Amino acid sequence: MIVCPHAPYSRRVGDRRRVVLVTTLVLGTVLLGVSLRIEPGTVWFYPAALALAAVWAGGALLAGPPTFGDRSPVRPVLVGLALGAVFVVGALVVREIPALDDAVGAVTAYADRGSGPLVVLVAVVTGLSEELYFRGALYDALPRPVLATTLVYAVVTVATGNVMLVFASVLLGLVAAAARRHSGGVVAPCLVHATWSVVLLLALPRLF
Repeated sequence: MIVCPHAPYSRRVGDRRRVVLVTTLVLGTVLLGVSLRIEPGTVWFYPAALALAAVWAGGALLAGPPTFGDRSPVRPVLVGLALGAVFVVGALVVREIPALDDAVGAVTAYADRGSGPLVVLVAVVTGLSEELYFRGALYDALPRPVLATTLVYAVVTVATGNVMLVFASVLLGLVAAAARRHSGGVVAPCLVHATWSVVLLLALPRLF
């Protein structure tokens, strides 16, 4: 059961919030699975990805106003750059393993066959919306939110059917949740996620 230990909501508001969070989680999971199964390079990917972003962001905002916390960009951007560098180094190992190489290649195909700037924009918008939901509204609603939101984020990513995306969601989820806890709001995890996304979209297509 989703509870909210961080704010004095009435029972009625709390029940409405739970319905919003669960409904958003179900719709977002379904749309995530659909969007990552669309053929790379087709125009349908972009509206599907933006619809997914609208679900995450809309659900987060309907659940209640976000807590922004520390808005300084320096630390979270540096963390995002460092996390992206770790993934790039890891990619040099992964590409030597055929099964994992194929899993990463299935994702980078969207950058290879799509419009580069548009793919980056969609990835950043989607990442920001995910943080509003997972490290925003859901974080505020769950006990032990760092571990809980990371677990939920990973389980949702299973819908993509891509083992490397699930692995990435665990590492990114932990780092983003730690940034949320340290900063006290969603701005820091949003910046971490956006920076990480840009690094990977610029680097990984050149490796796979």
